[in-house]
Amino acid sequence: MATPIGNLRDITLRALDVLKAVSLVAAEDTRRTAKLLAHYGIRTRTLSFHSHNEAQRAPSVLERLRAGESVALVTDAGTPLVSDPGARLVRTALAAGVAVEPIPGASALLAALAMSGVEADEFTFVGFPPSRSNSRIKWLRNLSAEPRPLILFEAPHRIRRTLGDITDIFGDIEVSVCREITKLHEELVKGPISSVLRSLPEPKGEFTLVIQAPLAYSQAQTEMPSDNDIAEEFCRIAEIYPSRRSAIKYLAGKYGLKTSAVYLIVEGAKFK
Repeated sequence: MATPIGNLRDITLRALDVLKAVSLVAAEDTRRTAKLLAHYGIRTRTLSFHSHNEAQRAPSVLERLRAGESVALVTDAGTPLVSDPGARLVRTALAAGVAVEPIPGASALLAALAMSGVEADEFTFVGFPPSRSNSRIKWLRNLSAEPRPLILFEAPHRIRRTLGDITDIFGDIEVSVCREITKLHEELVKGPISSVLRSLPEPKGEFTLVIQAPLAYSQAQTEMPSDNDIAEEFCRIAEIYPSRRSAIKYLAGKYGLKTSAVYLIVEGAKFK
């Protein structure tokens, strides 16, 4: 069952009816679910059911289902199985011939896509990037030829590092960074990553990123820019690199130039 991703009013009438009617609510975080239930005056019992105890709890929940009880599976926000726990229980229930009924609702990835303004008859949702730097870089490289816009989630303490890695691999691609979707301080920052990093909000709350199709961006960059364009791009990206040298090295690799050639372009622009 989908639950609100922030605003408690973003829940369907059907979902409320189900939460009132079921025997048990299996919840990723019973404290957060308790707030939702209390808001609507629902007194259904809850059971802690998250990624760390799913294997242990799934058999007992299945027994309840076999005995004729009804169970609502909810996560902290959004829909179970979508970058959230619940897959083991659903597979176990289906294998046992128990009916699984979806209750759709709020979705952070669809909300972010809608507010980004990106035209997307197709898109690719990739969930959370790996937390370790080397794994994340490899993961992003595997997505560099993706012809569709990408949607991903990221934790607040890794958002800047991930955006930096995306720049290194995809280039200064356009992104929409969405934070606190449906909440009081909802915010969208949109533009090339170099611009987004300068105005990125305080890293609080989960971020949802909508990224321009990497392949389309790469193909658009195949035409060699003018020296002036390269110098302007250097000015945009210099702040997100640890040194001028690393920014120059990135531009050289991006356009197939020698680092010395990019250096001369950048230095020449300073004296015009």
